[in-house]
Amino acid sequence: METLELERAGPVLHVWLARPARRNALNGLALEEIETLFGQLQTDFATRVVVLGGRGPSFCAGADRDDPPGSRRMRRSEGVSERERRYAAQLGRRACAAIGALEAVTIARLHGHVLGGGLALALACDFRLAAEDTRLALPEVDLGVPLTWGATPRLIHEIGAARARELLLLGDAVDAERAAQIGLVHRVLPAHALDAAVGELAARIAAKPEIAVHMTKTQLRAYAQRAALGDVSEADGDLLLGASSVGVAREAFRRREA
Repeated sequence: METLELERAGPVLHVWLARPARRNALNGLALEEIETLFGQLQTDFATRVVVLGGRGPSFCAGADRDDPPGSRRMRRSEGVSERERRYAAQLGRRACAAIGALEAVTIARLHGHVLGGGLALALACDFRLAAEDTRLALPEVDLGVPLTWGATPRLIHEIGAARARELLLLGDAVDAERAAQIGLVHRVLPAHALDAAVGELAARIAAKPEIAVHMTKTQLRAYAQRAALGDVSEADGDLLLGASSVGVAREAFRRREA
């Protein structure tokens, strides 16, 4: 894989976003590789825990401004059908869904910037551990688009509608301590202690009875979806296509600092 690095430690697999020069910003290839890898891990029964982290100074700075996910196919260009445009617009949703659907327990190892699509990836994980220097934000509204990728219902489920409304509409960054207070992350550690804490949590989960962990994870997922008659995030791609076609969104995205 070009955008991911893998490291195995027994039943624990570390998956690293590996575009440090871009602060692990997400382009189409990165999302496709995440979707493919996590789909393949469904039948890797030796893997009990997957840790998702980022190389370099940040976990993930969100979508790549210079190479936005699916940008060529999402544009109304010659040879690109409407169906292909819709498929490309759902790249992020499919990547997050693959993480959320994984039967193994997932841990997001967070540090530095966790923005937009990066936070969407983290929300798809079961646990989120953050270094003290972590800054989390959802700048989508200021960029002229709604939060998509299926992240809005996950955010509401994790922290409640009131806090979600604040993060989504105001777009203000929160530090790790505030994120812990509102339930956005589970634990906050000094940077030097983050890997040890992640490793300890992963080992503790991996040592528990496998079938009980597996059943409990699927039980939690089922209860999270109990109130939904359908997955309305199926329309996220259409929301993204519609909003991103407006000139103000394109201009805001170009001039926004990564």
